[in-house]
Amino acid sequence: MFQAKRDQCYIAIDWGTSRLKAALCCTLANKSVEVLDEAECAGVQKNKLDFASTFLQITQKWRDDYGTLDVIMGGQIGSSIGWHQSPYVPCPVEPADIVTGLVNFECEGHNINIVPGLSCTLANGHFDVMRSEELQVLGWLEASASHRNGTYLICLPGTHTKWILVKDGVIQMFKTAMTGELFDLLTHSSILIQAPSDVFDANSFDLGADFTLGSSSGNLIHGLFSVRTKQLFEQLTPTAANSYLSGLLIGSDVRAAMYAQEWDIKEVERVIIIGESHISDLFKRVIKKQSSAVDCFHGKQATVLGFAAVRQRFLAQEWS
Repeated sequence: MFQAKRDQCYIAIDWGTSRLKAALCCTLANKSVEVLDEAECAGVQKNKLDFASTFLQITQKWRDDYGTLDVIMGGQIGSSIGWHQSPYVPCPVEPADIVTGLVNFECEGHNINIVPGLSCTLANGHFDVMRSEELQVLGWLEASASHRNGTYLICLPGTHTKWILVKDGVIQMFKTAMTGELFDLLTHSSILIQAPSDVFDANSFDLGADFTLGSSSGNLIHGLFSVRTKQLFEQLTPTAANSYLSGLLIGSDVRAAMYAQEWDIKEVERVIIIGESHISDLFKRVIKKQSSAVDCFHGKQATVLGFAAVRQRFLAQEWS
């Protein structure tokens, strides 16, 4: 192993509540990033080992091959239930501000930095927070200089969907919707779904999305029971009911984002969806029903670029 190459390697860990995703990364001569290897295990609340033991176990092979490496972590590992608590940096936030909130410590000689989360105050006075999603936004901003000019609404679909307003490269505000968690709860812990299924039915999905897209506030709660009644009266098969429920929830989520008090959707040049292909395609399908310009960006690529950007800024800060 050449010393120069080893010096450009580092470990990036997205350490969430349920999953830990680690990557051995290398910065190339052209400043791009190559992922040399990856590993996964249970996250903050599901791993029975202590945090130090988990880190040492998941990175054992890389440490054997490369020696002592810098480590960057993001996600719930920096929360109150994590290893070392990192602060919430309040919005509006420029990418450089994120580096100022890094929490630094050592483990078995490894220099570790935990990325801080972000916070904001909504129009109704409520607070909102995120951890790890800021890395994906940062990665998208780093992907092209054009991304740092203009007004964008970034959608990060998932268990807790994030809608993030970015203006001229600055994260202005964001809102969280519990869309994915609600889908999981209603699918597995309610009377609505009798046969959980991953089979996608486009017509049923569109039927659900169109219902909540065209509904006034509050109709999601009243409309959810139609998942049950449409099966009773044979308008939906038990399998198709899953897609209909998904459409109801994503339609409600998208509609709320389009009419949010925190931003004027007419001023947004484009909606950017960052995530895995399947869920991104579902959100894109619904957003296009609202006649909004929308593009997709892969979540894994955004995360890798985000970690790399944090490391580059941290090293520049050390060298300055």
